[in-house]
Amino acid sequence: MNKNNHKIFITRNLPERGLNLLYQNFGDENIKIYEGETPIPYEELLQEVSGIDALLCLLTDKIDAQIMEQAGPQLKIIANYAVGFDNIDIAEATRRKIIVTNTPGVLTETTADLAWALLMASARRLGEGERLVRASQWAGWNPTLLLGMDVHGKTLGIFGMGRIGQAVARRALGFNMRIIYYDINEPKLSPDIKATRVDKETLLKESDFISIHCPLTRATYHAFGIEEFKKMKRTACIINTSRGPVIHEEALVQALNEGLIFSAGLDVFEKEPEIHPDLLNCPNAVLIPHLGSASVETRSRMAEIAAKNIIARLNGQIPPNAVNPEVL
Repeated sequence: MNKNNHKIFITRNLPERGLNLLYQNFGDENIKIYEGETPIPYEELLQEVSGIDALLCLLTDKIDAQIMEQAGPQLKIIANYAVGFDNIDIAEATRRKIIVTNTPGVLTETTADLAWALLMASARRLGEGERLVRASQWAGWNPTLLLGMDVHGKTLGIFGMGRIGQAVARRALGFNMRIIYYDINEPKLSPDIKATRVDKETLLKESDFISIHCPLTRATYHAFGIEEFKKMKRTACIINTSRGPVIHEEALVQALNEGLIFSAGLDVFEKEPEIHPDLLNCPNAVLIPHLGSASVETRSRMAEIAAKNIIARLNGQIPPNAVNPEVL
């Protein structure tokens, strides 16, 4: 293989494990990385993709027909550094015979861990408690201070029972929880998961906690709005580690302020990195900056998988994680 035949552009600096694989296979001189700490501006991305053979992008990068056209007909693969790929026009990539890949499986357990961290924090009001202590406003133990909700023995509702949803359900068994779930598809459940499939109406009415683990599609966009919050228990907590637009943020603010639900734990937002300003003022919302897969081990493994997808494609092989394999 002649290393000089392939040009690769990467839209953000990644863990070394993945980058080293690319350097070893294609040479430093053929790989360019955008060094900014925030998403690459669209116009700059348009300039950088011209003439490349492979694009390694993030879910924060919009990869549309214009980007693909600017890259040129030699573009063979768009490797997304994420499980979801709603940031890429898959139909357009398929029409142009460009393979799109993702990084599935590796972040399942890590994201499930974080979903549980948010669930516990929002149930037991940990954010409010930490802010109280840091502001030096804690006057000592009080029998009515920041009373939260028990988790053990409650009903956990899972919206989207894929790999991550099932990993979250598996953890709930240790809390002796009743598990119900809603999914527009009929997922194959792991034998160790004891969960009951219900309709969305039942999930809303019976869940003490709802954890969202669905992809962002037309069907799931704003799946949780004011009408859904009105049907939930006033003691319920909602957790989102999937995609921000699944929840209508303005409706969530109303639900939190009016006491329609008890609390929320969010890792994702409608217009990241922007957050609805009124949501920032909700004390009963735990808000963190998209950390679902943010462990050293997982982010390194994601970089490795993305790199291996590119290496396979540019060597004329089938990438392990193609989301539009019909191109092949």
